[in-house]
Amino acid sequence: MSEQSLNVVGKSVARRDGMGHVTGKTVYVNDISFPDMLYLKMVRSPVPHANILNVDFSEAEKVPGFVRALTYEDVPKSICTILTLIGVGPDEEYVLAVDKVRYIGEPIAAILAESEEAAMEAVSQVRLDLEELPAVLDVEEALKPGAPILKEWGTNYFVYEGHHCRRVRFGDVEKGFSEADFIVEDRYQTSPIEHAPSETTGCVAKPEADGRITIYSNTQALFFTLDNAAIILQVPFQKLHLVGGTVGGGFGGKVDVIVEPISALAAMKTNRPVKYMFSRLEEMQASSSRGAWRMYFKDGVTKDGRIIARQVTTYADAGAYNRHTPYAVTKHAANIAGPYRIPNVRIDAHCVYTNKQPGSAMRGFGVTPASFALEMQMNKIAKVVGMDPWEIRFLNAYKDGDMKPHQKVVEDATLIEVMQAAAKLVGHELPEDLKLMKSGNGKEASDG
Repeated sequence: MSEQSLNVVGKSVARRDGMGHVTGKTVYVNDISFPDMLYLKMVRSPVPHANILNVDFSEAEKVPGFVRALTYEDVPKSICTILTLIGVGPDEEYVLAVDKVRYIGEPIAAILAESEEAAMEAVSQVRLDLEELPAVLDVEEALKPGAPILKEWGTNYFVYEGHHCRRVRFGDVEKGFSEADFIVEDRYQTSPIEHAPSETTGCVAKPEADGRITIYSNTQALFFTLDNAAIILQVPFQKLHLVGGTVGGGFGGKVDVIVEPISALAAMKTNRPVKYMFSRLEEMQASSSRGAWRMYFKDGVTKDGRIIARQVTTYADAGAYNRHTPYAVTKHAANIAGPYRIPNVRIDAHCVYTNKQPGSAMRGFGVTPASFALEMQMNKIAKVVGMDPWEIRFLNAYKDGDMKPHQKVVEDATLIEVMQAAAKLVGHELPEDLKLMKSGNGKEASDG
């Protein structure tokens, strides 16, 4: 490869798919249609927590164009966990609810009809008999004695290697606090965030003459979807053919396997193509969002601005089911101490279940809220100590050879050099000693 072909940094590069997007030639999943195609719409829970006493389809069946309904009894393996392929369990989320619902929007039954309008009308005619149960909507309330329990195993938290949270232990935090000149504490919180993709989550499942099911999906994770769908449907994975294409906006929100298994099942049951596209309401209500986080910081700091102890307790709102939150919490715990040399660290990161929409992946999930909180804390430390926020960061920045709290040696550190370049770009004049500082990896300070 020539040097010229690699010379793109700092230059505008045309998107390969840009022309199709602006001319309307791009084919999205919702553009795909087949003769004799059915439309799938979901009957969803109107309450956050309830026992399902009965589901009555008698009026829905009278709607012109109604074809059939699907319930959990039709799903070969209704209970699953999206991360089961990498050993994260236990299985706990139902494709279609069995005897209980745990969040507003949880799917209870699928309706198949000759048109989207008929499917929506039939959904509106389904009668639900629900026994509403107490709901828990706050992460800390969920962990208190006497809180409504969401899980059959009796806890509202994910268990990590026998512990109620993901833990990081490094040095002696209490000793660090005792030697500090300042104790800086605060609480930081992020709200749920919806991905709001241009095209909502969806797929089209089509039976083939050879017995396979072709699934046209806007998923971000084709093979992930293929394997999970095969597990749910209890068929060999070669029975399914996943076709990807234009995602229509993902940002992490389309890595969860939500629409494909039930659509493929519907196609199998009817031997007809089936389209299942989320409405915008469903996208906001029932797709995976970035879950909310609550983070408590307590830092011990010396007069000269060195952080010598950091204690962090955080709570990730997983919503009603695991999805990607247990993994996000692991990434969160590994990063929330920040890129700083702190000799004493204690982190307790909780994955908590509530009666809310399940959270999942979104752009650096787990790490993004950590970065927000820890950098706000660095600004507060600078204010308390009476130092420039830039200087605080330079003073505590990782250097090559430092040990991270999760017992990994720092290699190829560049935080100092990045901050030097950033200061130059924004026109901030650094003191000479900070300009000359290096990360200890043999690199000279960058000129930007």
